[in-house]
Amino acid sequence: MPVDPLLTQDPELADVLAAEAERQARTLQLNAAENFASPAVLRALASPLANKYAEGYPGARHHAGCELADLAERIAQDRAKALFGAAHANVQPHSGSAAVLAAYAALLRPGDTVLATALPAGGHLTHGSPANFSGRWFDFVGYGVDPETGLIAYDEVRALARAHRPRAIVVGSTTYPRHPDHALFRAIADEVGAYLVVDASHPIGLVAGGAAPNPVPYADVVCATTHKVLRGPRGGMILCGADLAERVDRAVFPFSQGGAQMHTVAAKAVAFGEAATPAFTAYAHRAVANARVLAAALAAEGLDVTTGGTDTHLITADPGPFGVEGRTARSVLAASGIVVDACPLPHGGPRGIRLGTAAATTQGMGATEMTRIAALIGRALGGERGAAEEVRALTAAFPPPGSPTETVGSVPAAL
Repeated sequence: MPVDPLLTQDPELADVLAAEAERQARTLQLNAAENFASPAVLRALASPLANKYAEGYPGARHHAGCELADLAERIAQDRAKALFGAAHANVQPHSGSAAVLAAYAALLRPGDTVLATALPAGGHLTHGSPANFSGRWFDFVGYGVDPETGLIAYDEVRALARAHRPRAIVVGSTTYPRHPDHALFRAIADEVGAYLVVDASHPIGLVAGGAAPNPVPYADVVCATTHKVLRGPRGGMILCGADLAERVDRAVFPFSQGGAQMHTVAAKAVAFGEAATPAFTAYAHRAVANARVLAAALAAEGLDVTTGGTDTHLITADPGPFGVEGRTARSVLAASGIVVDACPLPHGGPRGIRLGTAAATTQGMGATEMTRIAALIGRALGGERGAAEEVRALTAAFPPPGSPTETVGSVPAAL
């Protein structure tokens, strides 16, 4: 067996990586923003393209020796365009935030007014946080959700658009578990002469699998991550029409980024190829079905599930009935090996928790396991002992893809 060079050359870091692999395999990954990349995606990330400096775009690089890097990027572009029905795809953004920055740079000028999801209602940092470039460079106006239903307040969106005449309207949230009405947002944007930017970082994998509406036909620009439900490498992408292609490309390079990370671009190509398969379509629908079962089971355990459920892989809930707020609940659950996030709640009270089913679904878990997970969450929040042991037993039965203990022929292996 070949000797691991990292183990021999840097055992200190090798120990860290081994411990992280153990943590991921032995705890329950319910972070809605995380997933397990396939072994093929990880293989591309560790490829010789990591050595290649490829500043520019295919056919117009600033360095020699980019012929094969060009080929890899064109494959990624073509697969993304076919997967989402887009005229143009830029696959170079290093992250979702970098994709949003480039979209703003392509469409806006400093000081322009932008209408986006308010941060307390689940808006991302790039949707106007004063600590982020977005809040420093642009004048953001936030729209919210109905405090009772947790659903987007479309009348408020239209009223704010008419009052402020924004240059762009941004659709997207880190906590919204329902499908936004892209057609209605498009109509509002057209009414006030605004660009429509969809930040689809969370649902884009569901879109790829046909389990969520596609925003591409409605948006001027769609920004997304390539991890989360899409199950690719950490990174971002931008989809747009041919009319904005040059502006978007120049906003990525040379405006906001230098050389592309070609190993990551190659890994994105792998992920797009995997997402075009019937197996991924089944996976995306299974992730949504699992989330609906989990949401109903959490409500039965006593948590207050926002919007009464979910249309996606994502769930937000108030653990207040257990006498704790979101950050405390996150810590309590982590002690039992259950990894969740804290998040804002629509009614503006103490923070809640955010969960997602993407990773657990990749591991092959189904409705039975979702009900079991909800019971474990209820027990842990209720102060009962023993949940940690059951979590370890559950994750041992459903190891991550590529794990030495993965069952041959399991759902993850088949993907």
